[in-house]
Amino acid sequence: MDAPEKGAATSVPAPRGRPSRGRPPKLQRSRGAGRGLEKPPHLAALVLARGGSKGIPLKNIKRLAGVPLIGWVLRAALDAGVFQSVWVSTDHDEIENVAKQFGAQVHRRSSETSKDSSTSLDAIVEFLNYHNEVDIVGNIQATSPCLHPTDLQKVAEMIREEGYDSVFSVVRRHQFRWSEIQKGVREVTEPLNLNPAKRPRRQDWDGELYENGSFYFAKRHLIEMGYLQGGKMAYYEMRAEHSVDIDVDIDWPIAEQRVLRFGYFGKEKLKEIKLLVCNIDGCLTNGHIYVSGDQKEIISYDVKDAIGISLLKKSGIEVRLISERACSKQTLSALKLDCKTEVSVSDKLAIVDEWRKEMGLCWKEVAYLGNEVSDEECLKRVGLSAVPADACSRAQKAVGYICKCNGGRGAIREFAEHIFLLIEKVNNSCQK
Repeated sequence: MDAPEKGAATSVPAPRGRPSRGRPPKLQRSRGAGRGLEKPPHLAALVLARGGSKGIPLKNIKRLAGVPLIGWVLRAALDAGVFQSVWVSTDHDEIENVAKQFGAQVHRRSSETSKDSSTSLDAIVEFLNYHNEVDIVGNIQATSPCLHPTDLQKVAEMIREEGYDSVFSVVRRHQFRWSEIQKGVREVTEPLNLNPAKRPRRQDWDGELYENGSFYFAKRHLIEMGYLQGGKMAYYEMRAEHSVDIDVDIDWPIAEQRVLRFGYFGKEKLKEIKLLVCNIDGCLTNGHIYVSGDQKEIISYDVKDAIGISLLKKSGIEVRLISERACSKQTLSALKLDCKTEVSVSDKLAIVDEWRKEMGLCWKEVAYLGNEVSDEECLKRVGLSAVPADACSRAQKAVGYICKCNGGRGAIREFAEHIFLLIEKVNNSCQK
């Protein structure tokens, strides 16, 4: 599918308004050494992520398809390569930590701009008050997880090269609108954008453009007058499949499916997974070991995980098990999983590397499910990594996907479904 075309532009007088008070004096613009040339305008990406979401607590860092929600837009902004700086404005420590983990800088907003009644414009103005170097703000919504770098690159070009003062994102909808009737009023509804006697077919109607809230770019002078849209103004039309906005809990499972199919996963192309290595203790099992009266080891696992392993193998993905513990061979054979297994492993990365070379695979074709510090290097090296929901914090920080299920309670089956969706994404991209 081709990249979306830039939207039509309108030119209107810049709206009047009072500049914000109390801003530190503006710094002098730096000039090019020896040539008297001004540096290009400083374009900053700014993601507003307040900690006090009423609908979904800490929504901005809740995991969506294994990644903190804010991580999806930060990845797109950083990889776009058009911003001199990428910022998160927040009042919450946990959000700050996640933002830094993804490579963004953090502006700690004041209590005055963190209230329920505070507007986005209030927070953006405060940010500018502390950052005189910024000339243009690209306000990116944390709740738009299907944003792609190409969209941001095209908008930056519209601002920098074509001279627009503000550009905002829209999506095309084919929806018929009717007038609203107040309760208790005896009136009839009226069509607002159609003739009911000649209802157009979808292919015969261009539809209408709606703001989708994904981003709002504006120059400093416009924001200081109290506006995010104005001056020489244009819209940017995003693809419908990339226009995902999360507002309420019911959107979450739908958004997860959308982002797995249409989201941006990074600069490197996804590879089809050929090998999954899974830690036994804490991933296949819940980490509990029971000892019978005759000193025999007893462990348990979830049938859903056994089915997940079977499905992976049927789809051509090799599944192998690994453990640093000296697991009983009798116990492992009783599991009847028919997987190659290595136990008493002191260096897991060396074993996985050996298996990778044996199968003639690159690291991008290997997936790993771990849960302990000893899994950390493997999780960082492979193409696709995951941990159960109850994995240790160091392992969680090393991965791209955190399961909703605990170890021994369906994490393997969940990760298998994730792998299948990504394989579908790889196959679809190959067909384009």
